[in-house]
Amino acid sequence: MSKPDITPRRSFLAENPSVMWFLGLLGLFTLGVTVLAEGFGMALLSTSMVKILGMTLCLCLIAVAMDVVWGYCGILSLGHFAFFGLGGYAIGMWLMYARTQGIVVDSLANAPIPPTQGEINDAIATQIFGVVGSNELPLIWAFADSLAMQLLFVVLVPGLLALVFGWLAFRSRVTGVYLSILTQAMTLALSLYLFQNDTGLRGNNGLSGLQNIPGLLHLPQSTIALWFFWASAAALGLGYLFFAWLISGKFGSVVRAIRDNETRVRFLGYHVESYKLVIFTLTAVVSGLAGALYYPQAGIINPAEIAPIASIYLAVWVAIGGRGRLYGAVIGAAVVSLASSWFTGGGAPDIDLGFYTINWTDWWLVLLGLGFVAVTLFFPRGIGGLFDMLVRKP
Repeated sequence: MSKPDITPRRSFLAENPSVMWFLGLLGLFTLGVTVLAEGFGMALLSTSMVKILGMTLCLCLIAVAMDVVWGYCGILSLGHFAFFGLGGYAIGMWLMYARTQGIVVDSLANAPIPPTQGEINDAIATQIFGVVGSNELPLIWAFADSLAMQLLFVVLVPGLLALVFGWLAFRSRVTGVYLSILTQAMTLALSLYLFQNDTGLRGNNGLSGLQNIPGLLHLPQSTIALWFFWASAAALGLGYLFFAWLISGKFGSVVRAIRDNETRVRFLGYHVESYKLVIFTLTAVVSGLAGALYYPQAGIINPAEIAPIASIYLAVWVAIGGRGRLYGAVIGAAVVSLASSWFTGGGAPDIDLGFYTINWTDWWLVLLGLGFVAVTLFFPRGIGGLFDMLVRKP
């Protein structure tokens, strides 16, 4: 009679040392930026650079979500940046409303006759929507004065949209390139809708001045930028830990099996559509949270941010970093995002060839496309795959 196996089960972190490595490196990076930042330490990093790094961390978080839905579940979504933008719009509505409310109240404070609440509301609506020829507050701004409600919408709006869209698509068993086209069509429709002035979100003007946080206007931007950087780092760390845990157990094994052979998994008795819907909805929610942290650092959001090309860029980041590796998605998003800021922000010097001058602002997208093609042809596992080879090399 064989003895029962009494080997203690190792913890999740013990079985996944790469998670601890990632969290440790993220912590060291956060500490280093804090010490060097203008708002806290040695002032060797400008406030604008701290904001760029904070926004990059947010992009790394949505890249991790994209890697889960595409690299692990096999769903090439070309619409996840729409969820990112919706999260930004949800928090942006409160930021813009509360800031405008403060300006209006201060301007009317010395009026001979104290204004009524209705007059204050009318003045706020005129300030926000006068640019699109309106002086009324749209219905979707009914809860814009409540931070708690708008934070709830950061989660609910992307989550509900993903839930409804995913349920309709997955129950119809739309897969492959057809599903990718559907997600892209959803993103395009949402973007075109938001471009209209009567949507209640200021059309092409979008929401601006989001870097001015109500209640914290007395603080310098250097301090606020550092706070948002910390929040972005914490969100990336928690999101990475959550998704690593989600895909490490039985649930993750089923998800990867769906990616490799969906038909076989269905024949084994698993409800494939439920697994795909859970992954699609969860990654949409995390994308919305990433957007809610990103746009207060960017300062502005408009419908162009939700255009389908943004979601295509997201897929390129994941492919370059290494699909099917969470740290690969982080590497890809960080490398491409920082390179984009350097090339398009004037950091890269122009090259004068005599007969032609290479302006990197114009040529950056060409360089990105060539890089994507090169990685696809010569390093199909991406930068993360190269890292794996170095680690496993005897």
